[in-house]
Amino acid sequence: MVYITEDLIRRRAEHNECEIFSLEEVSLHQQAIERIEHLDRWCKELRILYLQNNLIPRIENVGRLKKLEYLNLALNNIEVIENLEGCESLQKLDLTVNFVGRLSSVESLRHNIHLRELFLVGNPCTQFEGYRQFVVAALPQLKSLDGTEISRSERIRASQGLEEARRRVAEQEQEYLRRRAEEKEEARRKEAGVEEEKKERKPGFDGRWYTDINNTVPESEKNKENQELNENPKNPEEDEEQREHEFWHTPCSFTPESRLEAHRHLEEKRRAKEKGKEKKPKAPRTLITADGRVLNINEPKLDFCLTEDEENNTIILDLEVYRHMDTSLIDVDVQLSYARVSIKGKIFQVVLPAEVKPDSSTAQRSQTTGHLLLTMPRAEGEIKVTKTVPRPPRVRQNRRSGGLSEDDQRKNNVPERLEVDPSKRTAVDLANIVPRQIAKEGPMEASRPDPPAAEDHFSEGYLQDPSIGRVSALVYVQADASNS
Repeated sequence: MVYITEDLIRRRAEHNECEIFSLEEVSLHQQAIERIEHLDRWCKELRILYLQNNLIPRIENVGRLKKLEYLNLALNNIEVIENLEGCESLQKLDLTVNFVGRLSSVESLRHNIHLRELFLVGNPCTQFEGYRQFVVAALPQLKSLDGTEISRSERIRASQGLEEARRRVAEQEQEYLRRRAEEKEEARRKEAGVEEEKKERKPGFDGRWYTDINNTVPESEKNKENQELNENPKNPEEDEEQREHEFWHTPCSFTPESRLEAHRHLEEKRRAKEKGKEKKPKAPRTLITADGRVLNINEPKLDFCLTEDEENNTIILDLEVYRHMDTSLIDVDVQLSYARVSIKGKIFQVVLPAEVKPDSSTAQRSQTTGHLLLTMPRAEGEIKVTKTVPRPPRVRQNRRSGGLSEDDQRKNNVPERLEVDPSKRTAVDLANIVPRQIAKEGPMEASRPDPPAAEDHFSEGYLQDPSIGRVSALVYVQADASNS
């Protein structure tokens, strides 16, 4: 039996941010609910309520829903229309395919003055003679019955023949209630017979109690039964298939009891199927054998790399853990001869090539790739210190005395640097490079003759940079101008 719980309503209220006090619409269909409860206290703002395709036998606990406008109770086990007087705003009521046989209970909807649509298709009362005439006359506020609009002339005719329709409906109601009582009695007898059959059913493949101490069957009958069982052995699967075929192909009346029986039968089949699918608990994984031998295990099926660093005298394990997995799901255990990593409950274990120091070991996680790096120092020997390799001395070249050839420079692999003559480190005045013309004087003086070529300070092995030549020329012009 499924109950209406707060958790169920919250899960159905995702469109309202899981808030139930302000919920205006909720759908609880196909939940196998057998009773309406709690909704009138938890969801007082409800306007639309879907409860179709459940096992609800009666309408209850909805009288406080003053704002309820639409109530859908199709495909349930309701037999009487009741307890809806408090739903002041009810405009539409759907009772399609229920078991409403007391058509006179429709008159309880007179107090719902805003009721406009009513659906009773598929109920036993729709087979009564004068059904539509009685409902139209009993509920003057209705605009539509079973999806068909009620015209003004139809309402007038129904009102004129209301008393006669009420009398005929009452007679048919009594006949229906008599048949209904017989159906209930038959359902009780059938249920009792099923219970007795379950009690009489013997355990074992041959249907007998082997531990019955009161068994007084003669030996001849025992031999006869054993001979019959040997000739026609019983197959449990065939018996189950036969019972299933009989259940679904045996004719029965459509009643609330038969609907409940079919539902419970399906539930039993579903539970049996789920029980068969349940995985048996696995035996615990053997990590270390009885004789103390450590096994290599890779349950998470991760790639890894185990290397030895001779320079630092360490063993390095690079385990390719999932990139986006949280580090809290990883547990590392380093022992003398093996390393064990638990990843979401799955064990990775590897035997180390030499004994290590667990206390000095470190575990690091890459933020880029997610890999787990275990650095484990060896237990024997000392950690070697890495020797620094001295750089070759830089050879300074004298520009005037010549330098090395290009091949020698490539061999030395020393970066080349240009040196500036300290005597020419004076600031360059760019404004006085070209002399200005004075107005009082005559025409511009004749341009100076080209200065003598500067002494070549570059060795034959270097290529002269044109930009350096221009800087040297600027320096020369400034020096000449100051001498004059």
